[in-house]
Amino acid sequence: MKTCKTILAMLLVACMVLSLGASAFADFGDLSYAEGTVLRMATGYNSAKTGMFFDAETAGSGIVLADGVNYNSGDLKPTWVEVEKILGVKFENKYQGNAANAEFDYWKEQLKEVDMVSGTAAKLSEYGESGAIVNIADYLDQMPNFSAYLEANPIVRLSITGNVDTGAIYFSPYFDGVNDIERMPLMRVDWVQKLLDGEGAFAADACKTLSAPVYEPYMPTSGSVDVDVVTLDGTAVETITKNYDAAGNIVAAMNAAGELDGVAAVNMLREYIDKAYDGYYGTERSNLFIGQNAAWDADELVALLRCVVSNPQTLNGTDAVQGLFTREDNNNQRRVDMFRFAGHLFGVRGLESRQDYLYIGTDGMLHDCRQEPETYEALDRMHDMVEEGLISAAFANKEEESTKTYLENDLGFMHYDYNQTQTIYNETVLDKNAGEKYMAVMVPVARWFDGENEGGTYMRFTESWRSVKTDGWGISIPGVGDSTDKLNAALALIDFAYSPEGMILMSYGPDAFIKTNADGSYVTFQFNGQAMPEIADVTRAELWEKANGNYTNYARMYLGSTLSFAKSQAFEFQCTTDTGREGAGHISTAIGLGTIKHPELAITENPWYTSVPTVLPTTKTDNDLLNTYTDLTTQFSQQKGDDKINVLVDVIASGLTFEGFSSAEEAADTVANTWNGAAYLDVKEWAWEDLQDYYASLS
Repeated sequence: MKTCKTILAMLLVACMVLSLGASAFADFGDLSYAEGTVLRMATGYNSAKTGMFFDAETAGSGIVLADGVNYNSGDLKPTWVEVEKILGVKFENKYQGNAANAEFDYWKEQLKEVDMVSGTAAKLSEYGESGAIVNIADYLDQMPNFSAYLEANPIVRLSITGNVDTGAIYFSPYFDGVNDIERMPLMRVDWVQKLLDGEGAFAADACKTLSAPVYEPYMPTSGSVDVDVVTLDGTAVETITKNYDAAGNIVAAMNAAGELDGVAAVNMLREYIDKAYDGYYGTERSNLFIGQNAAWDADELVALLRCVVSNPQTLNGTDAVQGLFTREDNNNQRRVDMFRFAGHLFGVRGLESRQDYLYIGTDGMLHDCRQEPETYEALDRMHDMVEEGLISAAFANKEEESTKTYLENDLGFMHYDYNQTQTIYNETVLDKNAGEKYMAVMVPVARWFDGENEGGTYMRFTESWRSVKTDGWGISIPGVGDSTDKLNAALALIDFAYSPEGMILMSYGPDAFIKTNADGSYVTFQFNGQAMPEIADVTRAELWEKANGNYTNYARMYLGSTLSFAKSQAFEFQCTTDTGREGAGHISTAIGLGTIKHPELAITENPWYTSVPTVLPTTKTDNDLLNTYTDLTTQFSQQKGDDKINVLVDVIASGLTFEGFSSAEEAADTVANTWNGAAYLDVKEWAWEDLQDYYASLS
């Protein structure tokens, strides 16, 4: 649950946004500096295209944006033109166009040449401790907006604390969205409707025979489970029952039925839904999976996937359909989404952690899911799905496939990813006139061991919750030197970015890109319970013209917003397709009404719900030691590259024996005791305990 301070902060921002417009200014506290102070900025996102200034490729011979201004190569982007006006500073471009780690490495021996620099949290904190990066915490009493934000979000404060003895903060945090869900399950909902809805029995002219069953039930096979769902109209919460005594477990029933073809499988699933939910879903059985009142679980999904892959002729008129897949089945950076989804299906924490594979247990201590047998049991269940052909062959074989290929050829049914970027395909490759629809669906029900009930709680929980990223912008001590003007101007920039006006500007860009009323105030809409501005019609049109509907690319490449600081998802939500907003809206409503739980950016009464800090204050000695644990780095990479591997992905694709393990227990033990996982966790736990002690000292 949100703290009172968090709620008050949200209400304050909401009230101020309603009246904000071109005439609004933030309170910069006691920071004073000369008008026109120059700040040399070695800052950007991760390429020359996504810096504060236009690059030659993006600007070309000149580019006119929705504000009517012609921009050329080397010009400040609109967001930063506005920041210059508001703060009365002058920005000079020093950015080399690198990702944070490489950008800092370029400047670390010549920090005298720059005033602000991009870097990873680890690098900025390391150089801060050595005296090269400003300790922002020393100036928090002069930064009212930034201070208020940190006070309202304790885990943010703890995530950026670089030294628990001094409370030092060496960088301004960056959020790619904050306090909001990140990834979601997505399905071809028209296929679910085609298979499950309607009166009478399902029939098809042709279908396939299912592979021999391998996957065994995860949910109960008898008794009942109560689940809270949002009503179909989205206005309230009601409790429904999964009655296994009445219907049995669908996976167990299918497994016992012997050889099944697609038609028989669909009719078994239809009958199960009718009996297990006592007719709750009526003839619109698809709502079990795709409705606002969805209540599906892993077993029901497996049953649905069996129906999908065995009925390609009905669904796409071919002999093949891929069930679960990832955005790029040969890209390690995307393949890891499969084990993230496994965590949601089988109630395993740490697989979508904000830091490595860590989470905070009910005991208040850090846990590493790589060292827990339950993780490998869940992944082995996913491998059972691979063996049945329910997960794409391309994933199992690392073939060069992509979401776009699957969706545009009607080959793919479901994956787990970002809603906005993936539902764009409804506009670009799917045939809406034929009813084709790819949409985010509800988070699955699973048994989660949150300590509230002995034996676990059947509920929806998402670990995919936005928090602090692992990089940000720091202030160079050699760069600002003894210039109070430069130091204060840099601090004022950070403080402004966390003011109500600054947070809007850093997400939306200037007022010319926002819809305003006649009096200059913003036209607003409700987003996650908060009044947020609507984008201008010309902005929406330009977004599609210049970035094919990709909000993030448009914002970074053309507006210059979302490069750092706090990015609101409210802009992105508006740029999502109608179908994208529909599915995300269902999930947002469920979160708002409490039927989807998630980690909190606060120190919660039940520590299981406390989000693990994105960064922990390990010392240089600690980091040097951690860097020697190379197996934990090389065996569990989440990065892109042909040479990158991830054991958790490999277990899904090829099974436990692929890595030489004989059991889930042996896998967990190998990570803990052979690959130095236990020693790694000790170092992280000590840092977490130090961080908690520091937090206690603040009260």
